[in-house]
Amino acid sequence: MKKEAILYEKLEDREIRCNTCQRRCIIPDGKTGWCRTRINERGTLCTLIYGEVSAISINPIEKKPVFHFYPGSRWFSLGSVGCNFRCPGCQNWDIAHCEMGPMYTEYLSPEELIARTKAEGCIGISWTFNEPTLWFEYTLDSAKLAKAQGLYTNYVTNGFITKDAFDMIAPFLDVYRVDIKAFSEKTYLKTGHIKNFKGILEITKRAKDFGIHVEVVTNVTPGFNNNEEELKGIASWIKKDLGPETPWHVTRFYPHLELRHLSPTPISDLEKAWSIGKEEGIWYVYLGNVPGHKLENTYCHKCGELLIERYVFDVIKNKIKDSRCPKCKTLIPGRFMLIA
Repeated sequence: MKKEAILYEKLEDREIRCNTCQRRCIIPDGKTGWCRTRINERGTLCTLIYGEVSAISINPIEKKPVFHFYPGSRWFSLGSVGCNFRCPGCQNWDIAHCEMGPMYTEYLSPEELIARTKAEGCIGISWTFNEPTLWFEYTLDSAKLAKAQGLYTNYVTNGFITKDAFDMIAPFLDVYRVDIKAFSEKTYLKTGHIKNFKGILEITKRAKDFGIHVEVVTNVTPGFNNNEEELKGIASWIKKDLGPETPWHVTRFYPHLELRHLSPTPISDLEKAWSIGKEEGIWYVYLGNVPGHKLENTYCHKCGELLIERYVFDVIKNKIKDSRCPKCKTLIPGRFMLIA
């Protein structure tokens, strides 16, 4: 569905500057921006994907991955098409970078989304699969309705949203699961095709300051961001700017698309990243995409007691009571009330 965009400014000669993501594309009349989801129609910027859904599934919150916000809860997860990055190993390339038109989508109104979320017994909505920033108008309208109906909301994002857009949706977001892909301009240029990644860090800190639950993911990719300098930079920044209680997920890369010639991330690289995070003072560092590894579990940051045992996306056991460690009674940051 086509709809006028919210955040843009008119320039000379019918050009437009889009102010939804940090690329701030200048778009000539009749053309689309970098993401191909927004078009300039005679000086009016329109989104082409309002309510257009490419994928829907009911997922546990662990699949995002988010480990400290109602573990084991069910979330209505959906995505559209398009992205403002061009990651060479993208796992969702077919929907993230399709040309508008050939990709099949189905319209789902915000009201229908809320009704289906409740009918499925989900506690919240997760905008995921492709970059939700590009779906801004739709996610904003839906998030407002969701909050009015007592549902939780989650952005699974690369974090390249503008401050103006973020500030509009922040009051209606509960969880901000952000990718911090690297900690250098060189690596971000190779992954997202952007140079200045500091804006991603600033928005993520802003989410934390808003009181939104934040968890960070770094997909550790051989030859890209698996060096100690980048990993230490990310870990140090999380500890300093987000706080030691902020979970950091270091996940295993699997070959795909332009990076299919690479090998999966060695487990030793992930364990090294885990050690770096702990040495920098992060309380909760998790390994991802390594089924059965003990470091996908949650342990008390004070006494080391096993609190939540996981396997893939399933919570096998949750021993947290009243948000505290049952052994030493330390308060565990997050939300852990069991969902009936």
